[in-house]
Amino acid sequence: MAKLRTEYVCQSCGATSAKWVGQCADCGAWNSLVETRASPSATRGGGISGLASGRVQRLNEVNVEETPRASTGMSEVDRVLGGGIVPGAVILIGGDPGIGKSTLLLQVLAALQARLPTLYVTGEESLAQVRLRAQRLGLGNLDVPVLAETQVEQIFVHLDRLKPGLVVIDSIQTLYTEALDSAPGSVSQLRECAAQLVRHAKSTQTAVVLVGHVTKEGAIAGPRVLEHMVDTVLYFEHDPGSRFRIVRAIKNRFGAVNELGVFAMTDAGLKEVSNPSALFLSRHQEPVPGSVITVSRQGSRPLLVEVQALVDRSLIGTPRRVTLGLESNRLNMLLAVLHRHGGIALGDQDVYANVVGGMRIQETAADLPVLLAALSSFRSRPWPGDWVVFGEVGLAGEVRPVVAGEERLLEAAKHGFKRAIVPEANRPRRGSRVEIEVIPVARLGQALDQL
Repeated sequence: MAKLRTEYVCQSCGATSAKWVGQCADCGAWNSLVETRASPSATRGGGISGLASGRVQRLNEVNVEETPRASTGMSEVDRVLGGGIVPGAVILIGGDPGIGKSTLLLQVLAALQARLPTLYVTGEESLAQVRLRAQRLGLGNLDVPVLAETQVEQIFVHLDRLKPGLVVIDSIQTLYTEALDSAPGSVSQLRECAAQLVRHAKSTQTAVVLVGHVTKEGAIAGPRVLEHMVDTVLYFEHDPGSRFRIVRAIKNRFGAVNELGVFAMTDAGLKEVSNPSALFLSRHQEPVPGSVITVSRQGSRPLLVEVQALVDRSLIGTPRRVTLGLESNRLNMLLAVLHRHGGIALGDQDVYANVVGGMRIQETAADLPVLLAALSSFRSRPWPGDWVVFGEVGLAGEVRPVVAGEERLLEAAKHGFKRAIVPEANRPRRGSRVEIEVIPVARLGQALDQL
């Protein structure tokens, strides 16, 4: 019998220590080390077998076969995954409790049951609860094998017998392996269970979907090593009180990163939103100050987004800078550029910036819309409702180009917008299909003159 050894594992970052200490030396978390007994055989073999043939090959001699993807039957899910489910892929999906992770996966299994053998493994609910959810979603005749099990070794017994093409594990935090005696959900159990599932997926070409819990900060619980081991990481996002859900790809080895799918939560489950751009626009009865429409690029999809700003005189010595859906540090930098190169001082004003619909914009194309929205609110001058704006603003006051400028203009024209203020370098070329009046600007002052 292998000799058991004792180690202390940090529940935040997964670092190990020979003895207990109050603070983790790697991540600095307090009281996060938990005693774990693990056999040496369980901690070895962390690599993924089945990825190589065991001999050195030249890269140009490696045989690559085009693997057909399995469509999930939901175009928004296929878009996030990069075109469908790849055999042997391991997908990790996380989100807040009750946001719709299990609901979406049950709908995907219902769409795949006629074309691909599947298995739904639940460690959090009973089989009766899964059946009741299927009936609420109108999937009463769902012919999908369901297993209520939390031990990995028993799950592999059923996988060898059924040989499914897609396995859903709900959730990875409930699984445990007999090789370790730590509690389910601990770092060592998460790492070992995930490693065994990944090895099985790669060796049998079985697609595996793992549902992960999230912390109060919104990140997937456990060490980041779990996200490094899988092929695709998806996050559920939503605005509190809204029925709309956004699934965003944070990591994807088989598709574009930051790709997103938009859904609406209904009594019959998650429904795809065919026109996501309309979701993030307020459509005011008449133009209002502080509102500017921009075109954001999320993955490979251009989306029309409304950027709002409110500028008001500050009643305290230090004015407030509040952002929702934007980076707060970048707002401070843009306001400094507005003062230095636009001659407009907002040092005694509170500035609030918001992206409508709960969308998060992480690209620099929102720089110019944010400044114009702030100036519109400060001057109480409405921006025309049929104009769109995008462009990056540099510290020297220049307006820099952004990627996919023509695609953004085509999206704006499709929704009926008439004019667009864009960087000079994003001016459409001759013979372009853009049917919208374009006003190119090279400096921040030229854009401010339009207001």
